[in-house]
Amino acid sequence: MAGFLSPQYLGFIILAALLLQTIAVAVSFVYFNNVLNTMKENFARSSVSCLMNAADLRPMVGLKDSTEEQKKSDPCWQVTQQLHYRIEKTMADTLKGGISTALRNRLTGVPPILNSGVRGPPLPKVAAHVTGIVSSQEPSATDNSQSGNNRYLGERIAAWEGQRGLSFLQNTELKGGELLVPQAGLYYIYAQTYFRLPPAEETMGESEEKGEEEEEEAQLVQYIYKKMSSYPVPILLMKSSRRACWPRGQEPGLFSLHQGGTARLQPADRLFITVSNASTMEMDGRASYFGAFLVG
Repeated sequence: MAGFLSPQYLGFIILAALLLQTIAVAVSFVYFNNVLNTMKENFARSSVSCLMNAADLRPMVGLKDSTEEQKKSDPCWQVTQQLHYRIEKTMADTLKGGISTALRNRLTGVPPILNSGVRGPPLPKVAAHVTGIVSSQEPSATDNSQSGNNRYLGERIAAWEGQRGLSFLQNTELKGGELLVPQAGLYYIYAQTYFRLPPAEETMGESEEKGEEEEEEAQLVQYIYKKMSSYPVPILLMKSSRRACWPRGQEPGLFSLHQGGTARLQPADRLFITVSNASTMEMDGRASYFGAFLVG
């Protein structure tokens, strides 16, 4: 019948319709893809332009007096706001991590990191720094020459502070002005004594009457001794001395002696300091002190 389409003709129509639909979809995909790429490029250019025109990343000055709706619709404002947010979040996370690490190290006693991969030097296992007692006008000293005992030279200083102020004791003890060594090893030992010689007005007057020009001198000496439980006589480790002229006039003369060195010590050894002219020694904790610490 002429009113009916043949199967071949009907199939051709369906195939043509599918082909046209496929072409339309492909054209639409290419078109919208080009539009999206163009929008991305335009947004990227505008973002870079915003950063170049506002290098300090502050909010746009021109929008300072604008409404919130105008600000939110401006692309540059959006870009700078996002950058502000990311920068603030990154800095907050970094500071939070640094503060947490520092606080944790503080509580656990971990030494601070000086630089990447390098930690601070560990504290000595045994250390002591004892100072003069500021409230004491004259040092508590034992005069060796008065007792007739020739076991050590000078006058032993028996009054030292080991707990307050600048002094400290770490794994060691202070008894009767002596530091008790807790373990064997090589120690660095140091001491400083400070002397205040009063003016010699009477001596100066006598010298002027006799026409003498020579000034009287004081011999200041500092000794560091070690006592061993196995040996009855203290052993002199080191000494330091200087000659000081008695001051003329109203002002006192100020002099100090300092010395330090290493010595190998055994458990139960004791360290103590003796000086000459102990009555002129000033027991200021910043001027008169001695100590020791384990080095190996």
